[in-house]
Amino acid sequence: MSSIQQTTNKLRELRLSSMAEAYVQQSRQPKIHEIGFDDRLGLLVEHEVSARESKALTRLIKSANFPETASLEDIDYRAARGLDKAFMASLASCEWIRQQLNLIIIGATGVGKTWLACAFGNQACRMKMSVAFYRVSHLCEKIAMATLDGSLPKLKTELIKPKLLVLDDFGIGEISVQVSHVLLDIIDRRMRDGSILMTSQYPVEQWHSIFPDPTIADAILDRVVHQAHQLTLKGESMRKIRARS
Repeated sequence: MSSIQQTTNKLRELRLSSMAEAYVQQSRQPKIHEIGFDDRLGLLVEHEVSARESKALTRLIKSANFPETASLEDIDYRAARGLDKAFMASLASCEWIRQQLNLIIIGATGVGKTWLACAFGNQACRMKMSVAFYRVSHLCEKIAMATLDGSLPKLKTELIKPKLLVLDDFGIGEISVQVSHVLLDIIDRRMRDGSILMTSQYPVEQWHSIFPDPTIADAILDRVVHQAHQLTLKGESMRKIRARS
C-alpha cells in the first residue's frame, strides 16, 4: 500500500473524508510539489471546512421544510411592490434574529409573502441558524392531534428550539382556545432566545379578532407585534405577473 493510500485511509478514519479526497487530487497534480507545505495543508483544510459548511447548510435547509426554493438575491424590486432596498438589506443581515426580534410580512394573496418568508429563512440557514417553517392552519391541526396522542411536549420542543420559527398565512383557518394556549406558551418561551417570522393577508390591526379568547390574543400579540419589524407587500399578484412573462 502506498504512503498516499495510507494517509488517505487515516484521514477517512478521522472522518476527514473531504480532506482525503482533496489530498488524492493534490497528489495527481504534476507540479504540486512546487507549492509549499503550509500552502498545501491550508488548501486541504479549506476544502474540508468548505465541504462541512455545505453539508451543514443542506441539513439546515432540509430540516426547515421550506415549501419554496427562494433566495434574497432573486427578489423582484419592481416599484409597485413597495420594497425598500436599504430596509431589505438590513433585514438580510439577520441581525433582527440575533436580537430576538420578529418580522411580520403583510400582503394580499399572491404578492409573494410565502416566497419572501422562505428567502429570509434560507438566509438564516446560510448564517448557520436553525429554522422551522409551518403553515399556521397545518400547525393548528398538528397541535390538536399532538394534544390527543400525548406528543405535545415533543412538538413544543420542535417549535421552541429553532432560532427562527416561520408561521405562514396567519389568519387562515380556525384557532381554537386550546391551540391558542399552546401558541402562547411556545411564543412566550421563544422570546428568550429566538425569533418569529409571520405572514398574513390581514393587517395587524385585525389580528386580535382571529383569537377566540381576547386575553390570550392580547398576550400573544404583545409578545409578537410590539417587537417586530413590519414589511407590507403591495402590487399585483406575482403569479399573474409570471404567467404573462
